[in-house]
Amino acid sequence: MEYNVNFTWDEEARVWIAQSDDIPGLVLESGSLDALIERVRFAAPELIELNKTPPIHSFFFSVQRHETVLA
Repeated sequence: MEYNVNFTWDEEARVWIAQSDDIPGLVLESGSLDALIERVRFAAPELIELNKTPPIHSFFFSVQRHETVLA
């Protein structure tokens, strides 16, 4: 099974946020995208096991960042 994990940038808080509709309870944040990906790799398998969902075959990471530039 492939699990989708979405990473979005919160400009106000200056952190990346990871969430997944496929993995109930997965909500993490970090100032570093690389560090957040590692946290997801650690936390997601535990949550999947606790939720009794099918084992991991792969993750699909989707990253979104929007910034406003003042001219």
